[in-house]
Amino acid sequence: MNESLNFLIGLAMGLNLLALGSSRLPAVIRAMSLQGMALGLMPLLMEDHFDWRVSLVAVATVAGKGFVIPMLLRRAMRAAQIDREMEPFIGFVPSLLLGAGGTIAAVALARQLPLLPEHAGSLLVPGALASVLTGFVLLIGRAKAISQVCGYLILENGIYLFGLLLIKSTPLLVEAGILLDLTVGVFVIGIIVDRIQRAFDSLDTRKLTTLRE
Repeated sequence: MNESLNFLIGLAMGLNLLALGSSRLPAVIRAMSLQGMALGLMPLLMEDHFDWRVSLVAVATVAGKGFVIPMLLRRAMRAAQIDREMEPFIGFVPSLLLGAGGTIAAVALARQLPLLPEHAGSLLVPGALASVLTGFVLLIGRAKAISQVCGYLILENGIYLFGLLLIKSTPLLVEAGILLDLTVGVFVIGIIVDRIQRAFDSLDTRKLTTLRE
Protein backbone atom coordinates (compact mmCIF):
# COMPACT_ATOMS: atom_id res chain seq x y z
CA MET A 1 0.00 0.00 0.00
CA ASN A 2 2.81 2.41 0.93
CA GLU A 3 4.50 1.83 -2.43
CA SER A 4 1.30 2.58 -4.35
CA LEU A 5 0.72 5.70 -2.25
CA ASN A 6 4.28 6.93 -2.80
CA PHE A 7 3.93 6.28 -6.53
CA LEU A 8 0.86 8.52 -6.74
CA ILE A 9 2.52 11.22 -4.63
CA GLY A 10 5.65 11.02 -6.79
CA LEU A 11 3.43 11.40 -9.85
CA ALA A 12 1.79 14.46 -8.28
CA MET A 13 5.22 15.99 -7.56
CA GLY A 14 6.28 15.41 -11.17
CA LEU A 15 3.10 17.08 -12.39
CA ASN A 16 4.01 20.09 -10.23
CA LEU A 17 7.19 20.53 -12.28
CA LEU A 18 5.27 20.05 -15.52
CA ALA A 19 2.86 22.86 -14.55
CA LEU A 20 5.75 25.16 -13.64
CA GLY A 21 7.74 24.53 -16.80
CA SER A 22 4.96 24.70 -19.39
CA SER A 23 3.83 27.84 -21.17
CA ARG A 24 0.78 26.12 -22.70
CA LEU A 25 -2.39 26.55 -20.65
CA PRO A 26 -3.92 23.21 -21.77
CA ALA A 27 -0.83 21.43 -20.41
CA VAL A 28 -1.09 23.26 -17.08
CA ILE A 29 -4.79 22.41 -16.81
CA ARG A 30 -4.07 18.78 -17.71
CA ALA A 31 -1.31 18.56 -15.07
CA MET A 32 -3.64 20.00 -12.43
CA SER A 33 -6.40 17.62 -13.49
CA LEU A 34 -4.23 14.48 -13.36
CA GLN A 35 -2.83 15.56 -10.00
CA GLY A 36 -6.33 15.99 -8.58
CA MET A 37 -7.32 12.53 -9.80
CA ALA A 38 -4.21 10.95 -8.28
CA LEU A 39 -4.85 12.64 -4.94
CA GLY A 40 -8.50 11.60 -5.04
CA LEU A 41 -7.51 7.92 -5.15
CA MET A 42 -5.19 8.15 -2.13
CA PRO A 43 -7.83 7.87 0.64
CA LEU A 44 -8.85 4.49 -0.80
CA LEU A 45 -5.26 3.24 -0.48
CA MET A 46 -4.96 4.45 3.10
CA GLU A 47 -8.02 2.65 4.46
CA ASP A 48 -7.64 -0.86 5.87
CA HIS A 49 -11.27 -1.75 5.15
CA PHE A 50 -13.99 -0.47 2.85
CA ASP A 51 -15.78 2.65 4.06
CA TRP A 52 -18.51 4.10 1.87
CA ARG A 53 -17.84 7.62 3.20
CA VAL A 54 -14.19 7.46 2.16
CA SER A 55 -15.25 6.13 -1.23
CA LEU A 56 -17.78 8.95 -1.62
CA VAL A 57 -15.18 11.62 -0.88
CA ALA A 58 -12.72 9.92 -3.26
CA VAL A 59 -15.27 9.79 -6.09
CA ALA A 60 -16.30 13.42 -5.50
CA THR A 61 -12.65 14.53 -5.48
CA VAL A 62 -11.80 12.67 -8.69
CA ALA A 63 -14.94 13.94 -10.43
CA GLY A 64 -14.53 17.54 -9.26
CA LYS A 65 -10.79 17.99 -9.69
CA GLY A 66 -10.34 15.61 -12.57
CA PHE A 67 -13.30 16.48 -14.79
CA VAL A 68 -15.67 19.27 -13.70
CA ILE A 69 -13.18 22.01 -12.79
CA PRO A 70 -10.83 21.35 -15.75
CA MET A 71 -13.84 21.44 -18.08
CA LEU A 72 -14.79 24.89 -16.75
CA LEU A 73 -11.24 26.14 -17.16
CA ARG A 74 -11.00 24.85 -20.73
CA ARG A 75 -14.29 26.56 -21.54
CA ALA A 76 -12.96 29.86 -20.18
CA MET A 77 -9.75 29.38 -22.16
CA ARG A 78 -11.66 28.81 -25.40
CA ALA A 79 -13.88 31.82 -24.71
CA ALA A 80 -10.81 34.01 -24.25
CA GLN A 81 -9.11 32.44 -27.30
CA ILE A 82 -5.77 32.02 -25.55
CA ASP A 83 -3.66 28.94 -25.06
CA ARG A 84 -0.27 30.25 -23.92
CA GLU A 85 1.27 32.24 -21.09
CA MET A 86 3.52 34.63 -23.03
CA GLU A 87 4.96 37.06 -20.45
CA PRO A 88 4.89 35.58 -16.93
CA PHE A 89 6.11 37.58 -13.95
CA ILE A 90 8.57 34.76 -13.18
CA GLY A 91 10.08 32.99 -16.20
CA PHE A 92 9.45 29.32 -16.87
CA VAL A 93 13.03 28.20 -16.28
CA PRO A 94 13.33 30.09 -12.95
CA SER A 95 9.92 28.73 -11.95
CA LEU A 96 11.04 25.20 -12.75
CA LEU A 97 14.27 25.68 -10.80
CA LEU A 98 12.30 27.04 -7.84
CA GLY A 99 9.97 24.05 -7.97
CA ALA A 100 12.81 21.52 -8.24
CA GLY A 101 14.76 23.18 -5.43
CA GLY A 102 11.65 23.37 -3.26
CA THR A 103 10.88 19.70 -3.87
CA ILE A 104 14.40 18.68 -2.82
CA ALA A 105 14.17 20.92 0.25
CA ALA A 106 10.76 19.45 1.13
CA VAL A 107 12.14 15.91 1.04
CA ALA A 108 15.10 16.93 3.21
CA LEU A 109 12.88 18.79 5.69
CA ALA A 110 10.41 15.90 5.99
CA ARG A 111 13.22 13.61 7.13
CA GLN A 112 13.87 15.91 10.09
CA LEU A 113 10.25 16.07 11.27
CA PRO A 114 8.98 13.83 14.10
CA LEU A 115 6.38 11.97 12.05
CA LEU A 116 4.29 9.02 13.16
CA PRO A 117 5.80 5.62 12.23
CA GLU A 118 3.14 4.94 9.60
CA HIS A 119 3.96 8.25 7.87
CA ALA A 120 7.75 8.13 8.21
CA GLY A 121 8.21 6.12 5.03
CA SER A 122 5.66 7.98 2.91
CA LEU A 123 5.99 11.05 0.70
CA LEU A 124 2.87 12.71 2.12
CA VAL A 125 4.71 15.58 3.82
CA PRO A 126 7.23 16.27 0.99
CA GLY A 127 4.43 16.07 -1.57
CA ALA A 128 2.27 18.46 0.43
CA LEU A 129 5.06 21.00 0.90
CA ALA A 130 6.12 20.80 -2.76
CA SER A 131 2.53 21.27 -3.98
CA VAL A 132 1.94 24.26 -1.71
CA LEU A 133 5.15 25.87 -2.99
CA THR A 134 4.21 25.13 -6.61
CA GLY A 135 0.81 26.71 -6.08
CA PHE A 136 2.37 29.87 -4.63
CA VAL A 137 4.84 30.15 -7.54
CA LEU A 138 2.02 29.85 -10.08
CA LEU A 139 -0.13 32.36 -8.20
CA ILE A 140 2.53 35.06 -8.00
CA GLY A 141 4.53 34.20 -11.13
CA ARG A 142 1.84 34.00 -13.82
CA ALA A 143 -0.08 36.81 -15.46
CA LYS A 144 -3.02 34.88 -16.95
CA ALA A 145 -5.99 34.36 -14.65
CA ILE A 146 -6.39 30.71 -15.72
CA SER A 147 -2.80 29.92 -14.73
CA GLN A 148 -3.41 31.57 -11.37
CA VAL A 149 -6.56 29.50 -10.85
CA CYS A 150 -4.51 26.36 -11.55
CA GLY A 151 -1.98 27.58 -9.00
CA TYR A 152 -4.75 27.98 -6.43
CA LEU A 153 -5.96 24.44 -7.15
CA ILE A 154 -2.47 22.92 -6.89
CA LEU A 155 -1.93 24.80 -3.62
CA GLU A 156 -5.20 23.31 -2.34
CA ASN A 157 -3.97 19.87 -3.41
CA GLY A 158 -1.02 20.37 -1.08
CA ILE A 159 -3.36 21.23 1.78
CA TYR A 160 -5.41 18.15 0.88
CA LEU A 161 -2.26 16.01 1.19
CA PHE A 162 -1.62 17.43 4.65
CA GLY A 163 -5.19 16.50 5.57
CA LEU A 164 -4.54 12.88 4.58
CA LEU A 165 -2.06 12.64 7.46
CA LEU A 166 -5.05 12.82 9.82
CA ILE A 167 -7.56 10.87 7.78
CA LYS A 168 -8.00 8.26 10.52
CA SER A 169 -8.64 10.83 13.24
CA THR A 170 -10.25 13.71 11.35
CA PRO A 171 -13.91 13.32 10.41
CA LEU A 172 -14.46 12.93 6.69
CA LEU A 173 -16.95 15.76 6.89
CA VAL A 174 -13.96 18.06 7.19
CA GLU A 175 -12.50 16.70 3.94
CA ALA A 176 -15.91 16.98 2.29
CA GLY A 177 -16.17 20.56 3.57
CA ILE A 178 -12.78 21.40 2.04
CA LEU A 179 -13.94 19.98 -1.29
CA LEU A 180 -17.14 22.04 -1.10
CA ASP A 181 -15.19 25.21 -0.28
CA LEU A 182 -12.89 24.49 -3.22
CA THR A 183 -15.82 24.05 -5.60
CA VAL A 184 -17.47 27.29 -4.44
CA GLY A 185 -14.13 29.11 -4.68
CA VAL A 186 -13.57 27.93 -8.25
CA PHE A 187 -17.07 29.03 -9.29
CA VAL A 188 -16.44 32.48 -7.79
CA ILE A 189 -13.08 32.66 -9.56
CA GLY A 190 -14.82 31.59 -12.79
CA ILE A 191 -17.22 34.52 -12.46
CA ILE A 192 -14.30 36.90 -11.88
CA VAL A 193 -12.44 35.49 -14.90
CA ASP A 194 -15.54 36.00 -17.03
CA ARG A 195 -15.84 39.62 -15.90
CA ILE A 196 -12.14 40.26 -16.65
CA GLN A 197 -12.59 38.79 -20.12
CA ARG A 198 -15.65 40.92 -20.85
CA ALA A 199 -14.07 44.13 -19.56
CA PHE A 200 -10.62 43.83 -21.14
CA ASP A 201 -11.04 41.17 -23.86
CA SER A 202 -8.08 39.45 -22.22
CA LEU A 203 -7.28 37.30 -19.19
CA ASP A 204 -4.05 39.15 -18.40
CA THR A 205 -4.43 40.26 -14.77
CA ARG A 206 -1.91 43.07 -15.30
CA LYS A 207 -4.66 45.01 -17.06
CA LEU A 208 -6.42 45.36 -13.69
CA THR A 209 -3.87 48.01 -12.79
CA THR A 210 -5.56 50.33 -15.28
CA LEU A 211 -8.74 50.42 -13.19
CA ARG A 212 -9.57 53.72 -11.50
CA GLU A 213 -12.34 54.72 -9.10
